[in-house]
Amino acid sequence: MILSRFQEISARYPNLRIAIVGDFCLDRYLEIDPARQEISIETGLPVHNVTNVRSQPGAAGTILNNLVELGVGEIYPVGFCGEDGEGYELRRSLLARRGVKLDHFIETGLRRTFTYCKPLMMTPGMAPVELNRLDSKNWSPTPGLLQGLIGSRVQKLCEIVDAVIIMDQVDIPETGVVTRRVLEAIQSMVEADSQLLVIADSRRGLRGYPPVCMKMNAAELSALTGSKHGHDVEAVRESAVELAQSNKQRVFVTLAERGIVAAGPDGSVEHVAALPVRGEIDIVGAGDSVTANLASALAGGATLREASEIAMLASSIVIHQLGTTGTASVPQIAELVAVV
Repeated sequence: MILSRFQEISARYPNLRIAIVGDFCLDRYLEIDPARQEISIETGLPVHNVTNVRSQPGAAGTILNNLVELGVGEIYPVGFCGEDGEGYELRRSLLARRGVKLDHFIETGLRRTFTYCKPLMMTPGMAPVELNRLDSKNWSPTPGLLQGLIGSRVQKLCEIVDAVIIMDQVDIPETGVVTRRVLEAIQSMVEADSQLLVIADSRRGLRGYPPVCMKMNAAELSALTGSKHGHDVEAVRESAVELAQSNKQRVFVTLAERGIVAAGPDGSVEHVAALPVRGEIDIVGAGDSVTANLASALAGGATLREASEIAMLASSIVIHQLGTTGTASVPQIAELVAVV
């Protein structure tokens, strides 16, 4: 990618308005000093002493963090948190970020706040080591009242935003934000405005989603289409094109160290290689940075290939950030564009 073209695309970011519909969680990091380890008098077990606690929005919030770093003008989270301490922390963290509007984010006593608690062993001179994570999730179906509220807010927002990102992070269907009822609201939104950019990603795969722009990995593409291609780039290209033409929407398939395949409904297809690794890596958050950059770049007028190139640059920056769920800013991407 030419630097001047990236600057032209990213110069439009401050004027963009992007909504994120999905599961916002609290990423809470507990930094442990191994030199302060003790033995509990009561249990005889080792005690890990936490010397620092830091929190940030996670899951769909990781996409939001990337949009903030890209300088997107207005960002509208659509989701919920509980009326609990983690919910307070999540809302405070969201409000502290530039451009974030919480008008459509719901605080409710009907759910608990989705939380990833990540203990990190912090040894001087070494990369952080993550210990067993402690997660807090909702295990019962999302109440119908809450589903209805989310659906109505999605439909209101589609009238004012340039793009909508859907991020389904929960493991058990119907327990998070993106339920069947919410997908019906998104279907209505797409039917009302076929030109609106809607890009979806789901850890359980995108089967049953309305025809929107889809971002997935190779395994999810296989599960959705029934094709068996592994990471064979040519086979992925063929399958992605068929899906794009069938849905009449763009398709993006991430291939880890082999990059990304992008297909358009017109039959166009691109393969953009990943950048070489430049040291120790941590892949947490890489996929979310791809989603955020694809949405911003496409809304900013990028072509299929340009959006894919920008997404690969951003993910390369993110994977080299250790012990955190990273982000990539416009200056960081521009610096990498200038040297690759």
